[in-house]
Amino acid sequence: MAGPEANAGPPPASDHPASGPPAGGLPHWLAAAAARVLPPLARIGRLTRHQVRFALVLVGMGWGVLRESVRPNSWRRTVRDEFRLCLRQVVGGGVLSTLFTATLAGLTVVSQAAYWLGFAGMAQMTGSILVSVLVREIAPVLVGIILLGRSGMLTLTEIGMLTLGGQVRAMQAQGLDPFLLLVMPRTFAFTVGGFTLGILFATMALLMGFIVTHTAGVMSMSVWTFFSDVLTAMSAWDFLVIPLKFVLVGFFVGLGACITGLLVDVDDTIATIMPRGFARGIMTVLGVNILFSLGF
Repeated sequence: MAGPEANAGPPPASDHPASGPPAGGLPHWLAAAAARVLPPLARIGRLTRHQVRFALVLVGMGWGVLRESVRPNSWRRTVRDEFRLCLRQVVGGGVLSTLFTATLAGLTVVSQAAYWLGFAGMAQMTGSILVSVLVREIAPVLVGIILLGRSGMLTLTEIGMLTLGGQVRAMQAQGLDPFLLLVMPRTFAFTVGGFTLGILFATMALLMGFIVTHTAGVMSMSVWTFFSDVLTAMSAWDFLVIPLKFVLVGFFVGLGACITGLLVDVDDTIATIMPRGFARGIMTVLGVNILFSLGF
């Protein structure tokens, strides 16, 4: 005969729920808190990633352009032809705009600085003021804006339409590298164009300012003495930093226009591409200028 233990059923269930973790491994209160916090964090992460994506791609493709440019087999005939065509458009198309803008800058900045410094009895500081304000700070920004508006938007539109039309994907299917054919030659064409237009801008602005002040009788020195004073006021760093600013402004304006054209979405149009590219170009120009101003 079985004992009483054999007839005993399972132990009665407790009236209180178990205090251990659920099957997922997290306590209920922690899972509920994560469900409330994770969606806002995901939205912040997507926004941050979207905002810094262009900067990261700009740095990465900039390094790629420099690395590929030192390889002789990268400069094939088609790449060289594209470089010459883009350089002709950047320099030839931006000369008149650069000369006109430099004339206005010379009539305003140079003539006013020479007039008021002479009026205050500090005419000997004219060279250093012009170097610090016009040549080193204003000229790279204005040249970058000219490059962006005159040639950068054209490059952006051209590459953007190629991307939207599927031609870039067709080039990849044929074994052609769009980076070598589209990005690298245009970037170096903008680099050379930035240096050329920058030197032209600075020279023309100083010359026009001298002509106005000399004609008005504010400045009695010769043009050679005026330019000699400006060059004497430049330090050794200025001879390196000022051309480097022009070079980097052209480099990043061209590269940014190419990247914006390649990274278009399917639902993008010209009306959405151009404002985005212009805003990115302005931020790039100002960013390069601010970094050099803080560093030097």
